[in-house]
Parts: sequence; C-alpha cells; structure tokens
Amino acid sequence: INYIDEPKYPGDLYIENNICSAIRWNAMIIVLKASNKKLDLGGHISSFQSIAMFYEVCFNHFFKASNKIDEGDIVFFQGHTSPGIYSRAFLEGRLNKNYLDNFRQEIFNKGLCSYPHPKLMPNFWEFPTVSMGLGAINAIYQAKFLKYLKNRSLKDTKNQKVYVFLGDGEMDEPESKGAITIAVREKLNNLIFIINCNLQRLDGPVNGNGKIINELEGIFLGVGWKVLKLIWGSNWDKLFKKDNSGKLIKLLNETNDGDYQNFLTKRS
Repeated sequence: INYIDEPKYPGDLYIENNICSAIRWNAMIIVLKASNKKLDLGGHISSFQSIAMFYEVCFNHFFKASNKIDEGDIVFFQGHTSPGIYSRAFLEGRLNKNYLDNFRQEIFNKGLCSYPHPKLMPNFWEFPTVSMGLGAINAIYQAKFLKYLKNRSLKDTKNQKVYVFLGDGEMDEPESKGAITIAVREKLNNLIFIINCNLQRLDGPVNGNGKIINELEGIFLGVGWKVLKLIWGSNWDKLFKKDNSGKLIKLLNETNDGDYQNFLTKRS
C-alpha cells in the first residue's frame, strides 16, 4: 500500500508507542529476572519484542470483548509471546508484581505458566497454544464451529472473529498448515492468521537461502487465502519515495533471510 493511500491512524501513536515501550520493557525483565534465579527456567524475549506493536494495534483497535449479543472475538496467542501478555496485564492491574516475579514457577504461590494454558491459569488464558501447531489447527475448527452455530441459527456469531498469532518457526509444524484448506472450503471469513516472521527459530536453523514470508505467502495464496504482507514500517516511507527506479524494492525482495541476519550481526 502506497503511503499516500494509507488511511489516518485511528489512535494516538505517541501515547500508544509509550505504552508499548513499557510493555516491552517489562516483558523482557520478566524473563531476565526468572533467569537470574538459576533454576534453568528459560523463556523467550525476541518473540514478543518483534510483535509487540502488532498486539497493541489489535488490543486498541480490533479486538472486541464479550457483549450482550455474543462472546466477542476469540484470540489464540502465540505461546512464546506470553511474557508480553503478562506484562500488559500487569500495567492494566490484572496481575501484580508477585505473579511477574514467579514466571515459569506456577507450582509456587501466584506463579505464571510458561505458555497459554487454561488449566493452569483458568482466569487468564482461554486456549492452549504452542505445542506442535495446536493453536493454528484448533483455531480453524473454532472458526468453523462459529459458522456452524450461525448457519444452524443456534447463535448469532456473525460479528465474532478468530485471531491466531503464530511464529514462522511454528508454521513448520504439520498441524500449522495441515488444515488451512478447510478454511477455504468452509469459507471461514471470520478467521485471521497473524504470522510473526522474526527469523528466529527455536527448534531449527533459519532457512537462510530462502525468504520465509514469500514462502508462506505462496502456500496460503495457493490454497485460496487472502494475504497481506506487513514488512517495512513508516520510517521507510521517505526512502521509498526517493526510489524512482524501483531498485531498492527489488533488492529488498531478492535479499535472502540469511543475509538479513548476517547484516544485523555486522551492525549494517
């Protein structure tokens, strides 16, 4: 989308950026403080840092809460970004400092589980995600069930959306892509996948000789999904405006993921 054609942002970017910065900071500290306890707790930092603003835009301008008509939107959170969701809940006053200090120590009093888990935290999480692509496939059937309720006139679900936050490494799991044709066959226009491609995989090397965003785009377009790619932020607009030849865009599109990581390590 050309920057000239972009609609005006509905919120206050200055305020939202400040809030997002506080959430990102707390999310990072949650993991670092847990690591300092020498309990081999682990934790993920980069996953939320790379998708924090996306979450904030959705929280502030897209997600709809439960109301008198329906149960509101359904959100499957990317499991590795859980520290960020806990951090936001802390700023909202839903969680206190004691909870945050016990990240990944839910066996102790007032602890936080590693990933979204409604059995361990029934008053916080609605759906389990992460393991072997369960979030993606469960969300597809959740969206299908909402359509079933509407088509059978059992419940008015026409305004409910199902949002699914996934990682690029997570999309390698067979379950993540195994049921995406169902969404097309059942015309699930209530289903939205948001795939965070930060090129940092937990269980395998980055496909350095390819471009994961384009790869996933081809897969989803091939089975009939609609795809939007959000890659370059508005800070690039002035530079793109000067690119009258189109060579910059061409170079960015041709550069492999492995090269981008290499540039980053060399402070390019």
